[in-house]
Amino acid sequence: MTGGPTASAADSLIGVDVGGTTIKAVRVDRAGVIVAEQRALTPKPDPSGELVAGAVGDVVEALGGHGGRAVGVVVPGIVDETRGVAVLSANVGFREAPVRALLERRLGTTVAFGQDVRSGAIAEARTGAGRDVDGTLAFVAVGTGVAAALLLEGRAIVSGGWAGEIGQLVLTSGPHAGSRVEHIASASATARRAGEPDALAVARRVASGDSAATAVWQTTVEVLGESLAGIAASLAPTRIIIGGGLGQAGDLLLEPLRDDLARRLEGLRVPELVAATHGDVAAALGAAFLARDAEHRTPADPGPTHS
Repeated sequence: MTGGPTASAADSLIGVDVGGTTIKAVRVDRAGVIVAEQRALTPKPDPSGELVAGAVGDVVEALGGHGGRAVGVVVPGIVDETRGVAVLSANVGFREAPVRALLERRLGTTVAFGQDVRSGAIAEARTGAGRDVDGTLAFVAVGTGVAAALLLEGRAIVSGGWAGEIGQLVLTSGPHAGSRVEHIASASATARRAGEPDALAVARRVASGDSAATAVWQTTVEVLGESLAGIAASLAPTRIIIGGGLGQAGDLLLEPLRDDLARRLEGLRVPELVAATHGDVAAALGAAFLARDAEHRTPADPGPTHS
């Protein structure tokens, strides 16, 4: 859904996800349902955060404005929610950028600031594929980059903002040794390796039996499987939710990934593996929930489970 809101600004909230490629913004009604959506290209790498603040302001205005209510904005990478600072983001280019202050100046309202993957986990836990999980839940976003969030009984492990950066792990064996996980297995890297504009184009080739695309896809599955097996063996989530652009491939990704996990975790508990309900807008929806929490003074992410 695109264009202006079907609910008034007074009765709805806006959440914005600043991705490595695209800024996604949603307007959410009182029931937590997305009623309008806007997308825009993320500005070029922006260490200061100024360009991103301007772009976020533009998409909020395109959605009809915030009506004086809080706006939730989440960004990728290492995020210090307490200070409102994007410490480091390889995909957007932030370096100790005071993003919350810049956004509040541009928008003229309170900004609930957070990290994109933790925000996606919150959305899926509240109204998506994790809403019936009482124990440990993992959410893995496979988009421009690869990152994970872990919720323990609804509380995110933050660890000073450094938790979940599995995409930055360096592969130590195989033909891609020396590369980082997200440089091989992200949605954008999968598309690049197959010579396609996006990962869903690769998925269509795989579904049609294209051998070259299938080889690329299998490598993505194996690299992701190795990363997810580490999460499963060390943290034992009941369910792992796959989001981001690659998660939209559904069982074409999930079925071989389940097989790969079962092989790697022989003798251990294998988590349930499912696609995100909210697709690639999970983080934006979670950002709207953060805005609602900020207005009610009950943070969705009360801080790190472990310091």
